Amino acid sequence: MPTASKMEEQSSLPNVSIPCHNEQRDKKKRYTVYKVIVSVGQQEWFVFRRYAEFDKLYNTLRKQFPSMNLKIPAKRIFGDNFDPEFIKQRRAGLHEFIKRIVSHPQLCNHPDVRTFLLMDKMQNFSDASEDEDDKNNSTSRNINLGPSGNPHAKPTDFDFLKVIGKGSFGKVFLAKRKHDEKYYAVKVLQKKVILNRKEQKHIMAERNVLLKNVKHPFLVGLHYSFQTTDKLYFVLDFINGGELFFHLQKERTFPEPRAKFYIAEMASALGYLHSLNIVYRDLKPENILLDQEGHIVLTDFGLCKEGISQTDTTTTFCGTPEVWHLIVLSHSLA
Repeated sequence: MPTASKMEEQSSLPNVSIPCHNEQRDKKKRYTVYKVIVSVGQQEWFVFRRYAEFDKLYNTLRKQFPSMNLKIPAKRIFGDNFDPEFIKQRRAGLHEFIKRIVSHPQLCNHPDVRTFLLMDKMQNFSDASEDEDDKNNSTSRNINLGPSGNPHAKPTDFDFLKVIGKGSFGKVFLAKRKHDEKYYAVKVLQKKVILNRKEQKHIMAERNVLLKNVKHPFLVGLHYSFQTTDKLYFVLDFINGGELFFHLQKERTFPEPRAKFYIAEMASALGYLHSLNIVYRDLKPENILLDQEGHIVLTDFGLCKEGISQTDTTTTFCGTPEVWHLIVLSHSLA
């Protein structure tokens, strides 16, 4: 009969599967990567690995654990490595190999195995879903998401691929929605931090602005939002051209026609917000993205103020410390 410690050891072992593969290119070289899904308790993540990486792990473990008689599909010397049937058989063999490794505690805890499965770096992905710590520290309070709220949406609707931004209340993930394989930027906010800092009003103001942005081509828009016990999720447009700040650092200066083009589109975006009595208040190169066609897209509306007419003024000290001196200087010259 297994001991309690043995049962606990077994329950902590991960489950793995290799459900699919992708073909990729790197400097004109074509290769196949295999998607390895790993789950431990309530946490789940995935990693892409090439056959050569499986082979390297196999050779390391084979030398250290000869009695295990580990096997992986042999290298193919002749024939088409991209033949669908060949790849299917190879994927099945790699699946059996990795399943056997994680079923054996000594193998599973080998440093090379943990590195291969990213077992010590999974917190970037678990931040995007519910875990036991979240449940133990639950605020158990809902925040009214208004018309943007989707009661049927949940974190498991998405594959969270990587962190693309961080802020005071959470992170922004590049995520792929499973049912249609569309890419989104999903902003994940910690309710506990929002409530402790009494920032509900600002978060909802940001949501309100995002909802209105869907109607303008130069403003990032909110598709819908949802929440769990401890987190808020904003499903946003994914803009893949990078920050204007990055391009400015790389190129140092822009030709005048290009600068005028960006300024005109920024003016259009800000003018639209002003027509809705919204003041942006955080304009900087880091908050200006470029889309795949080179158009600007304004993002990050956390400092927006609603209900401001043309004759109104504000006195709030807000913005980014690095550009405060420019704002103060402009006021002193006015």
